[in-house]
Amino acid sequence: MESNKEFDIIVYGATGFTGRLVAEYLHQQYGVNGEVKWAMAGRSMDKLVSVRDELGVGADIPLVVADAGDIETVKKMVASTSVVLTTVGPYQLYGNELVEACAVQGTDYVDLCGEPAWMHKMIAAHSAVAEKSGARIVFSCGFDSIPFDLGVFFLQKHAVSTLGSTVARVKGRVRAMKGTMSGGTLASFKETMAAAGRDRSLIGILRNPFALTSGFEGAEQPLGNKPEYDEALQSWIAPFVMASINTKNVHRSNLLLGHHYGEDFVYDEMMVTGPGDKGEAIAKAVTEDTSMAKSSLQPGEGPSKEERENGFYDVLMVGEHTDGRSVRVSVKGDRDPGYGSTSKMIAESAICLVKNPQLASGGIWTTAPVMGAELIERLQENAGLTFTVES
Repeated sequence: MESNKEFDIIVYGATGFTGRLVAEYLHQQYGVNGEVKWAMAGRSMDKLVSVRDELGVGADIPLVVADAGDIETVKKMVASTSVVLTTVGPYQLYGNELVEACAVQGTDYVDLCGEPAWMHKMIAAHSAVAEKSGARIVFSCGFDSIPFDLGVFFLQKHAVSTLGSTVARVKGRVRAMKGTMSGGTLASFKETMAAAGRDRSLIGILRNPFALTSGFEGAEQPLGNKPEYDEALQSWIAPFVMASINTKNVHRSNLLLGHHYGEDFVYDEMMVTGPGDKGEAIAKAVTEDTSMAKSSLQPGEGPSKEERENGFYDVLMVGEHTDGRSVRVSVKGDRDPGYGSTSKMIAESAICLVKNPQLASGGIWTTAPVMGAELIERLQENAGLTFTVES
């Protein structure tokens, strides 16, 4: 963990809703001038001071002014730290120069991105530079896509130990979830749709489950766009709103792991809505729900502390072997997915990179191939996640 950088981690966007939660978590978990040197960054020094005071993290936490509209301030911030943790989205609007600066300067980077078309663009533009500089750039370090990406990784490890090999078919099933959507997630969704409206070529990227696998096209994947009855679960299932980004990240992980899951790997995600007529009715209602497109929730808005602490999620992973045997694991979180759990997941991702410089070489990564078992351990020890073998 020795570094000649001024900071281990800079939280960029610390005055925003999620950024505040990250700063609060780092302070509570790692204190001031403790094992991790961290700082808060944003556009306005006055606002940074105000937020620092509101959070009660103390005047000893350094403040850094950086503005996506002023590239020199961004470059200066990147040069001063080992890892940039950014919550400033939509990333397609505010992340381009930051990713480029990290790739060029060899600075590690974590974000909460759920914008596959932008990620596709960044992979093409900056992979080679990041590989050369040693920068480990890791997208999607929140609810999208850690529970799913690491859930598949955890399941495959279990499959190898019990079945003797990985499984070519994995079903991600959200059994339960309580929490409100992130305003930042909604803004990213709307900006992605607007971008696709301006550039129709992006639609193909958004629809392609292999959009992030750099030319590799695997087996045909389930569409997951209508209600179904799942015989194995004895329950109706419905489309899951985050499946579009999570499935792409899982397939990229498989690619970066040398197709450890197999070149014919098939993966989908759905929500479990229950058995019988009631389960079918809920599944149909979920499928027809358009509230995300109509929501007026803004970045910086979010649930109360009580709502965050009362939230949770429970994701089941079912792995099916070609010989009919199966394995099941679950991933559960103890806070609402969009804020409470996400802020802890991205913070621990940054800490994991700081503490494990040996884990991977430079490049544009997903969480499973770059941090894998080490991050699972950190999340279980510190962040309220549990990874459990169910069968």
